[in-house]
Amino acid sequence: MSLKIVLFGLICMVLTACSTPISEYQHTAPALIVENFFNGKLKAGGIVKDHKGKVIRTFVADIDAHWQNGIGILDEHFVFDDGEKQQRTWKLIPQANTSSHTTSYTATAGDVANVAQVNVSGNAMFLKYVLTIPYKNATMDITVDDKMYLVNDNVIINESRLTKFGFPVGSITLTIQKH
Repeated sequence: MSLKIVLFGLICMVLTACSTPISEYQHTAPALIVENFFNGKLKAGGIVKDHKGKVIRTFVADIDAHWQNGIGILDEHFVFDDGEKQQRTWKLIPQANTSSHTTSYTATAGDVANVAQVNVSGNAMFLKYVLTIPYKNATMDITVDDKMYLVNDNVIINESRLTKFGFPVGSITLTIQKH
């Protein structure tokens, strides 16, 4: 096998960043029921890492979640360690299920450039979207690949990969707790 083929294969693996499909979680417990967990007052805390894995920011967030006419509203208020405050309001809209083991939603927010596709199976919830963030007196679009896992009835752990043009630029790890 030539060195060029091996290098090409490695580059493709890095760029596509193979991940476990949501269907792999269909039998995991506890089962995440989005309308139950994301309903009421929630508290989050987390870290932001750069592309080298160094923690560059920490944050806490208060989330007020409720359902109105079948649409989930998640009103998030973030406070970062440098004093910056951000607010994001997500709208989750249930979709017709095409699979018996996956529940689907679409999700939108003011600083999200596209409609996020949300899939839930077992204890896992995956969503991918493009987030517009402030950057050097302008803005930049970053692709966010969220993987959430329900640990128990009151705790979700969220891991987010941040990429630009397919290359890693950072990550976020956070926990969300029900009050």
